[in-house]
Amino acid sequence: MALSGTSLFDIELRSYAEEREPDRHAYAQLVLPVSGEVQLAIEGRGRRLDPLQGAFVPVGAWHAQSSEACNRSLILDIDAAALTHEGWQRLQEKPFTAISSAARKLIEFMELVTEQRAVQAAHLEGWVPLLLDTLALGTPQLRSRLAALLAQVEASPGNPWSTESMAQYARISVSRLHALFREELDTSPHAWLLQKRIDLACRILASTNRSIADVAQAAGFSDQSALTRAMRQGLDVTPAAYRRALREKASNSQ
Repeated sequence: MALSGTSLFDIELRSYAEEREPDRHAYAQLVLPVSGEVQLAIEGRGRRLDPLQGAFVPVGAWHAQSSEACNRSLILDIDAAALTHEGWQRLQEKPFTAISSAARKLIEFMELVTEQRAVQAAHLEGWVPLLLDTLALGTPQLRSRLAALLAQVEASPGNPWSTESMAQYARISVSRLHALFREELDTSPHAWLLQKRIDLACRILASTNRSIADVAQAAGFSDQSALTRAMRQGLDVTPAAYRRALREKASNSQ
């Protein structure tokens, strides 16, 4: 298992050939076939898996898999600490689960990301709740949609996000998005997005020599003056002063 740091999930594409010796481990696994067929036995109960049939392997459960045909599966490793969502309990009660068309779309998306070796912790943290709700509960719940949205925006706050595009991503109305942000985060979508963009701008200012105009564009601001105005209002400092203070501090510490 490749979990490290604070991550509760890890994912990889894997193929199976001849039958392996039964194994068990201290974390759970979600087996999501993307092509071919795999024979999987969990605690003596066997089932054929294919792109329409997946499986959940509970923590500590003996399991073995084999295949006589070409196959590939997404394997999601799940830290035991993450198994608090009611969806995991439902999958443990019924470990062999049908993969709906909605779940298939989510799996195809993650297959593409994994193939490109572009998986980030934020991607998994947003993707897993959506997949779990789709597999175990049928449709993604509002909090799962919000978690997916937050993860997506935090991974790329400089993209041209707006309140409307955020609502569209979460598949809810703008008014419901505002209400959900207020209920869960005690802020507005615009204020939250603005803070994420300021955070990104500060990271770029601290780690690069890019011009302030370039930093503003990379962080999603319309121009340098918009970034300056946002940082002055949020941090009581201009971008130039922020960068200068960091460099003076670094110089004094040497």
